[in-house]
Amino acid sequence: MNLLAEPLIQRMLIVGLLVGMAAPVMGTYLVQRRMALLGDGIGHVALAGVAAGWLAGAAFDLARQDALAIPGAVVFAIIGAVVIERMRSRGTAADIVMAILFYGGIASGVLLIGLAGGSNANLLGYLFGSISTVTWGDVWMSAGLAALILVVGLGLRAALFTVTHDQEFARSTGLPVDALNMVVAVLAAVTITVAMRVVGVLLVSALMIVPVAIAQLLTRSFARTMHVAMGLGAALTLTGIWITVFQDIQPGSLIVVIGVVVYVVVALITSLLKGSRR
Repeated sequence: MNLLAEPLIQRMLIVGLLVGMAAPVMGTYLVQRRMALLGDGIGHVALAGVAAGWLAGAAFDLARQDALAIPGAVVFAIIGAVVIERMRSRGTAADIVMAILFYGGIASGVLLIGLAGGSNANLLGYLFGSISTVTWGDVWMSAGLAALILVVGLGLRAALFTVTHDQEFARSTGLPVDALNMVVAVLAAVTITVAMRVVGVLLVSALMIVPVAIAQLLTRSFARTMHVAMGLGAALTLTGIWITVFQDIQPGSLIVVIGVVVYVVVALITSLLKGSRR
């Protein structure tokens, strides 16, 4: 039996490939800005959006109660990202804002899903990922969002790198710093909602950051780091998903564990090579 001919396997691999390539693009910018944990704060706000989508689906008596879950997550995540960026630009401690959004988002998500009639199993699917439940509609939505991330993240790379690396220099060159900062925040929110179905909101930051961390051990330039991270992200997600086809393992957790193991191995090898050169 050819597993690749199965529609379920096709959907899982397509979404995994899209997410694996798109997530490290924004992760590279977040690492450069030293905001690697931004995904956690936005991710928990997205969970509240998922629950709001469930509640709306129940109110409108839709055939699929979770039909509005991902659109709700996109809206809430973007709002959360805009709030964080506005507070950060005004000098408010970003870690405090993210902590408030972190706890408020997850508490609101649990409360609203309960009010919408959802179960703990539904909640766990979004907390830790549930890629086996994606539909072709989800695939097309993921493709559109991933394309947006890749087009903007790669097309504006020079300007976004300048802003994330040195904002004062960026202002002196005439770049619209505030607008570009908002672009990074909004794209980070979109990335989180795309990756949520693969690894869940609790692990979404790992998929954005771990491939970048590995790539930084192997490369020196910003552009090369991003390209290598994209390849690593795709390889990690496809490997994790393919293993779960044969083993009953939660794919999101497996993808992150494989990434962490790869990071440790690469870090040890590069450290030994540097030691031998000395």
